[in-house]
Amino acid sequence: MISVDRIRRLGGVSLLVLSALAAGSLLDRSMGEAYAVQSSEAPPLAAAVPAGAPLSFADLIETVSPSVVTVQVSGLVENAPFGNSGPDLDNLPPQMREWMERQFGGQRQMPQPQPRQSLGSGFFISADGYLVTNHHVVADADEITIGTAEGEEFPARVIGTDPQTDLALLKVDGEDDFPFVRLEENPNYRVGDWVVAVGNPFGLGGTATAGIISAIGRPIGNSTYNDFIQTDASINRGNSGGPTFDLNGNVIGVNSQIFSPSGGNVGIGFAIPSDVAARIIADLRDDGRVARGWLGVSIQNVTDDIAEALGLENTTGAIISSIVEGGPADRAGFEREDVVLEIDGEAVDGSRDLTRRVGNIQAGDDVRFLVLRDGRERTIRATLGDRPGEEQLASMSSVDAAPARTTVFGMSMAPLAEEDREVRGLGADVSGVVVDELEPGSEAARKGVQVGDIILEAGGDAVDSAEALRAIADEAREDGRSAILLLVEGRGGQRYVALQLGSAD
Repeated sequence: MISVDRIRRLGGVSLLVLSALAAGSLLDRSMGEAYAVQSSEAPPLAAAVPAGAPLSFADLIETVSPSVVTVQVSGLVENAPFGNSGPDLDNLPPQMREWMERQFGGQRQMPQPQPRQSLGSGFFISADGYLVTNHHVVADADEITIGTAEGEEFPARVIGTDPQTDLALLKVDGEDDFPFVRLEENPNYRVGDWVVAVGNPFGLGGTATAGIISAIGRPIGNSTYNDFIQTDASINRGNSGGPTFDLNGNVIGVNSQIFSPSGGNVGIGFAIPSDVAARIIADLRDDGRVARGWLGVSIQNVTDDIAEALGLENTTGAIISSIVEGGPADRAGFEREDVVLEIDGEAVDGSRDLTRRVGNIQAGDDVRFLVLRDGRERTIRATLGDRPGEEQLASMSSVDAAPARTTVFGMSMAPLAEEDREVRGLGADVSGVVVDELEPGSEAARKGVQVGDIILEAGGDAVDSAEALRAIADEAREDGRSAILLLVEGRGGQRYVALQLGSAD
């Protein structure tokens, strides 16, 4: 690599050569032109810095850092494996129990809760002490202490949390002059934009790091209501709940997760977009909870197999696998196997898209759905309900819940026994078959069917025996279908499974 000074020296030599050419040198014109190129002025050193990159982040960090705090959490961890008084010996084999009794003096008390302490980050969003952090930072906290950049500490209380988006709103009482920043409700950013993260990694408060936005709209894990901003600004344990700023000092994200096989920063961090956070925090501030629209259905993506089994041309939309009895969808007239194509005139990309968009609508609003049923499109209007908590959702029963089992597609099935009904809470009028054996590598096994699953329907018809399932499969084959759709109830609830008819024998 040639330095700037060296290029300049080469430029001086070329000027002398060009002077000789003007005095009658024998060098040809082409060589003169070649040397003339070298004589062009070298670019200034500052050009090595990419366009748009600041020479320093110091002014930005100095302005926003006072609003960023350390969140210290203390509490008790329940059901620790060993309490202060020794382990619980009741469930050990006799010989092991005798040995443990000698070691621990025969004490058999239940495990005792253990102290828990953790650190995270947060930031004030108002002068009177409201601040934002992550739900997972303060979950099950008994005490929360806020540490400011000036070294002061204040007790804080939880106003509300939202596990679905991993956000929490806290409040420090008795003060009204905290430095604060605002969540940008209409952020404007692109992949490649510079960002700065400020937080408390590994307990090192006031740490600032910089990077660029690596990706936007990134779905992570089970975050149904979030598409994250991915950045390569160094984010580690303890940064959770801290802000991500753009170069204008706007909060465009709330740091939430990292991807790290080693446990440390590898340049992949994720922040909750500020427009999502602003809506959630506003709800928490007003009501202490987040109200989301609720349709009362279980849905899944339309896979190639499901589309083939239903005779669909493509895999757009989301298929309804179960409906909560008495819920908004049940009252509106939805049916299982309905494929939701649109919501209020906008196409539905899949189950995640539908869940998020319904959740962003207020409870009590009327919504228009375009569904595909029996090969025909129809419009259904539904008034959304208020989404219940997870425990309440788990206790709700589905319409026409009926389990099924059979001996086909690599499955060995048995009729629904009384003990199965008792375990699953099924009524005497429910018929079906239970998968008791599954051939490894079979069509059903490849599609995720497990031993203990109950097959409720096949091709839209109820199944009460293995013979009935086989007859339905044969009829579908005669109709020219290459796959059949089964409604299966497992540990995770009801879902549709499409099986190729060629493997039914």
